[in-house]
Amino acid sequence: MEKILIVDDSAVQAAQLKGILTDEYDVSVAQTAEDGLRRASSESYSLILLDVVMPGMDGFTLLKKLQEEIITQNVPVILITSLSDVENEQYGLVLGAVDYITKPFHAPIVKARVNTHIKLYNYRRQVEQQSMTDQLTGIANRRRYERYSIAKWHEAARLQVPFSICMFDIDKFKIYNDTFGHPAGDKVIAAVAKTVSARLQRGTDFFARYGGEEFVAISTGDSSEKFFAHLKKIRQAVEALHIPHDPSVSKWVTISAGGVTALPTMESTYASYLKIADTMLYDAKKHGRNQVVWADERMQQLWEKPSRA
Repeated sequence: MEKILIVDDSAVQAAQLKGILTDEYDVSVAQTAEDGLRRASSESYSLILLDVVMPGMDGFTLLKKLQEEIITQNVPVILITSLSDVENEQYGLVLGAVDYITKPFHAPIVKARVNTHIKLYNYRRQVEQQSMTDQLTGIANRRRYERYSIAKWHEAARLQVPFSICMFDIDKFKIYNDTFGHPAGDKVIAAVAKTVSARLQRGTDFFARYGGEEFVAISTGDSSEKFFAHLKKIRQAVEALHIPHDPSVSKWVTISAGGVTALPTMESTYASYLKIADTMLYDAKKHGRNQVVWADERMQQLWEKPSRA
């Protein structure tokens, strides 16, 4: 059932709207703009009905804040108002509202407008999801990763939680392709993606195809030691698939991984730590492959296998 959030300081008006919509939707109510912003940022809604006139933070101010947040900026907002002048209607639409509902409420009109905008929202989500998914593996593609990673980096900086970036690479993949052919190579990429993705399923994990045989993962909350240990198990799981490689290279298809755990600040940049993760991956491949090399919060290297440097 689609979820709708009503933000209205009037308990009577909120109850009227909820009564109109509750048979078809899962409806929640917030009676302050602050509570509405908190709910919208922490839960997933298909539509927000927002009263314009509220004490303290008004509906226009809340609408601006919703448009600024990555998590809520795509959720459609219908403004609730008794204001009938064109100037206020125009201002709300310029700020990003998709429609208006005027008081007193007329149930058929409310239902029709809500139904229309939820259908449009779901259609946009479907199109967006298709454009953000790697067609070969079914995981997130680089476009989605680039949007998501920066938003999560800023969130980690605000919450002051550890943030880990990991780069994965299939070892000697060009030789595999040359030996077994590109269709077989595509199957290997898909198998590796499935194996790694199955082990990065927490709400704090994100995994994407970076390009070719390379993947990237980000995760928040874990210490370097904990995430490093988890990645070693992931590397072992790929090796345990026992996909035969060219015998002159390796018995099985394997991956190398490199990454970094940082405590982000508002002054630090995601790009600088991505470069560190890429350097760790280079070290893993340079010193034998089929291993994980990590930089901890103090920029000390953690090696799965003894360093040959």
